[in-house]
Amino acid sequence: MSKLLNKLKYKRDSVTLEELIFLLSTNKFDKKIFEIADEVREKYVGNEVHIRAIIEFSNFCKMDCLYCGLRRQNKNIKRYRMNPEEILKRVRLIAEKNIKTVVLQSGEDPYYNTEIIENLIIEIKKMNLAVTLSIGERNFEEYKIWKNAGADRYLMRHETADPNLYKKLHPSDTFENRKSHLLKLKELGYEIGGGCMVGLPGQGPYELAKDLIFLREIDSDMIGIGPFIPNPETPLRKEKGGNLNTTLKMIALSRILIPTANIPATTAMGSIHPFGRQIALKCGANVIMPNLTPNPYRPNYTLYPNKICLFERDTACINCVKGMITNLGREIGKSFGFRIKNLQTNEV
Repeated sequence: MSKLLNKLKYKRDSVTLEELIFLLSTNKFDKKIFEIADEVREKYVGNEVHIRAIIEFSNFCKMDCLYCGLRRQNKNIKRYRMNPEEILKRVRLIAEKNIKTVVLQSGEDPYYNTEIIENLIIEIKKMNLAVTLSIGERNFEEYKIWKNAGADRYLMRHETADPNLYKKLHPSDTFENRKSHLLKLKELGYEIGGGCMVGLPGQGPYELAKDLIFLREIDSDMIGIGPFIPNPETPLRKEKGGNLNTTLKMIALSRILIPTANIPATTAMGSIHPFGRQIALKCGANVIMPNLTPNPYRPNYTLYPNKICLFERDTACINCVKGMITNLGREIGKSFGFRIKNLQTNEV
């Protein structure tokens, strides 16, 4: 086993699917994996934690993914759409708070057409902010237009890299289609964000290992990993859900396999454990994404239940995450936090 741990430290490009399955099948070596991930994080991305503020501007969604509370068939959700001026007003607040990235996130809502998104990007770039889009699958021409308008990053988690499991969870989509979108976004010059849920029904070490191999294959610039949390308004409401330790191990292994990626300590981590985000930051994560969605919309973006920070003052998350970062002895990122790739990354 010491041979495999040494491989993680010094020859990570050659770690195989079978070796990852083994590591994900046992908890015996978790402490060492977390230590290696933290060493890799410090060496390749340093002690800065980048803050990226999310605005969840619409909870309408045309999709029917089995795990998601925003799914089209959920009739027990109060739907909303923010208008462009409301969005830009919130972006101005984010800029005033000296946060360098805004993340525009929504369900897959075609109401926001090419031009609306393009104009939002143009206005936001005037405020000297990095722009991340997280609005699902759109057509390739739109991606090009938005990149030309100034969009920097696109988050599109793949959720699972197992084609059969993907099809079960996404009745109107396929894994190969999702992959094609990620690759097109990369080709256009976006920093791309893949990532998966941990603890999905039908998912085990083999499926999780495939997620890690896929993230390495596409050289994902950002990696969003969080636990599956069953939503009572979905077909998966009675399923068990993901656990903290396995999710932490996936974050740690992602950091080891792709050392220069930006990896958030996701909100879902804080939703299953009071210190979930802090622990993730010690296991390889280097980004935190506070929710800056304004009230009264904020409580209605219910991807999953018991989401943290829904009912506090809607700007409180900024000071909260800044305090979290400094209390961990880490530094608050001062740059846009773009990935720096021109490093030799095959050893700690």
